Amino acid sequence: MGLLNLFTGTAGFFAQSTPDSFKDTFNFLQGNGVYEEGMMHFLHEMKNTIWTHYDAFIADAQALAAIFMLIFFAIKSYEMISGDKQLEIMPLLRPFGLTMVILWWSIFTRILAYPTDLVEQKTSAMFDGSQSEINDLRLQRAKLMVEVSDQLLKVQAETETAKTEADTWYENAWESVRSSVKEGFSEVWNPIVEMRNRLQVGLQLLATSLLETLAIWLLRVCTYIIFIIQIIFSTILIILGPFSVAVSILPAFRDSFSTWIARFISVNLYSGIAYLVMYVASLFQHYALEAEITRYQELVGTGGASLEKLGWFAGNGVLSFGMVIVTFVIGALTMLTVPSISTWIVSTSGVSSAASSMGRGASSMTRVAGQMMGGL
Repeated sequence: MGLLNLFTGTAGFFAQSTPDSFKDTFNFLQGNGVYEEGMMHFLHEMKNTIWTHYDAFIADAQALAAIFMLIFFAIKSYEMISGDKQLEIMPLLRPFGLTMVILWWSIFTRILAYPTDLVEQKTSAMFDGSQSEINDLRLQRAKLMVEVSDQLLKVQAETETAKTEADTWYENAWESVRSSVKEGFSEVWNPIVEMRNRLQVGLQLLATSLLETLAIWLLRVCTYIIFIIQIIFSTILIILGPFSVAVSILPAFRDSFSTWIARFISVNLYSGIAYLVMYVASLFQHYALEAEITRYQELVGTGGASLEKLGWFAGNGVLSFGMVIVTFVIGALTMLTVPSISTWIVSTSGVSSAASSMGRGASSMTRVAGQMMGGL
């Protein structure tokens, strides 16, 4: 009962507060957006901070590259001395070029990441442009939900009063006429009891709040997972990448450097693709929010609440039409496909398999969360 009183009391507080106070309280409880700005800023700054540790193994990679250059020149010299190969200048210059890449590793990685950063900036701008309107719709919908709950609480109070008055009248009725009145009174009383039982708002507010909180946090967690995966994978590729460059000096591992480049570009595309997916998901959220706002406005009504519609709505079990919750869940599941979409653009197997392993773990978490939501 304490939780029920907390939710009903919170609803009353929201209804009586000013719009600015309502907005501040709503942002405090559910974040200042579908995706919290503070967390997104933290992930961006974390990526820039970790990338500064690119030189952890530069010296080791340079020493390894020097050893492999000696081995490479020894092999080429032996082939020329034995007469199996003729003198070729360009293949001999390749180890020097790879060594220069290691020496200028920071600049090289920044140049390589520049196209993916442009994609991220453009898709991020598209996403940011849609979020202000989405946040306004979320706030408007939250206010309407509070108004609907207030209407339900008001009708519930009226039915409680009607029940008390009916019980008093029924108990004090004359014994001589009670039997004749009982049948007619039941016809009037039974609908009141039915309406009262259907308008138990407290548990419905609790269930609605839990479902929407689970859905929006499922979306946020899946989004944060993608950005964290990108940070982890890109950091590993940058720190250990010089070894791939050094090893590619040897003919047997010639393709290791080109494979590293493909993986690096594929991982850096995660953020750009993620923002694009978030933008497309925001379009669905925009439609769902507008649809639910229209229905909430019809429930509240300018000429007073519709008791019949309120009764049927309260009979659903939760004070939500479910469209916004579904769009949050769909957006969360779609975010988990970002690594696969990245491999469509730059094909690479290593990152795809590693991301698939992370995706399977995230899918397991999603199934568990779905079971929790289904149980609720």
